[in-house]
Amino acid sequence: MENLSALKAILSSSKRIVITTHHKPDGDAMGSSLGLYHYLKLKGHEVTVITPSDYAYFLQWMPGNEHVLVYTEHLEETANIIANAELIFCLDFNHLGRIYELGALVEKSAAVKVMIDHHLAPQGFDDYRLWSTKACATAELVLDFIELMGDKALLTKEIATCLYAGIMTDSGSFRFPSTTSSLHRKVADLIEAGANNSHIHEQVYDTFTESRLRFLGFCLKDKLEIYHEYNTALIYLNKEELERYKITTGDTEGVVNYALAIAGIKFAAFIVERKDLVKLSFRSKGEFPANEFAQKYFEGGGHRNAAGGQSKEPLDAVVHKFKSILPEYKQLLNQ
Repeated sequence: MENLSALKAILSSSKRIVITTHHKPDGDAMGSSLGLYHYLKLKGHEVTVITPSDYAYFLQWMPGNEHVLVYTEHLEETANIIANAELIFCLDFNHLGRIYELGALVEKSAAVKVMIDHHLAPQGFDDYRLWSTKACATAELVLDFIELMGDKALLTKEIATCLYAGIMTDSGSFRFPSTTSSLHRKVADLIEAGANNSHIHEQVYDTFTESRLRFLGFCLKDKLEIYHEYNTALIYLNKEELERYKITTGDTEGVVNYALAIAGIKFAAFIVERKDLVKLSFRSKGEFPANEFAQKYFEGGGHRNAAGGQSKEPLDAVVHKFKSILPEYKQLLNQ
């Protein structure tokens, strides 16, 4: 992190701080935000976590969640807090478009902007940056930030719990290639600081609603398509199917991973018709560039093996487009 001493000086006295993260926050977004929240509160700052949108019920158990403000539910209050902030920490995103309407408020604010993130191609709106695409999760970088600030000894159970949740979810429960020996040592520190690993896993992965479990069964039984010629799997859903199972924010999380779990499958896609556009999630194995696929054809991006995109075209057109692109990647998908 460049100019660390200058940022340390800024944070040496109490400041009004906002922490925000990307639209439809996932486990890493909320874990890193709340982990940083507890740390900065411990240091004597006035801190508010503001999310651009709601997020999954299975993330709302984290310590400090009751203090999070959802922008769409507190428009005037959050706008005033951002306007009066002295620092804004931007976590798990590096382009203001990822926070939707909040982006204009953050850009307009005179606050010092600090970005902590692990995605490709930062936009450059930040004043200070802790950024590495080699990091497994933004939560890992928040842990690094605390250590860089000389405060590793201040790790509490609350901080450790939130950061563990962020790392666990973005590493696919420690199975993705980004899970290094160094990461395991950091996670050991979090457990020693009080993170209850089995309890955290249970809260995130073993709290399905009945409708969510039935929805998953529907996806796998009736909506899964396999294109053996391209070692690719696809699941796609329309709005009526989501409504049938009373799908709420977070219920579609991880469905794409089941498609990728099939032996021989190298590329999986999950395409969902939302209110105003079609959202796409991509997962891949090995060297297949899911992020390139998303960026080139679906206004998206992400990591090599985990990416996403979107389209304003009708669902049928998006599915047809996805299938029509596969021949271009046939050789790579059959390596």
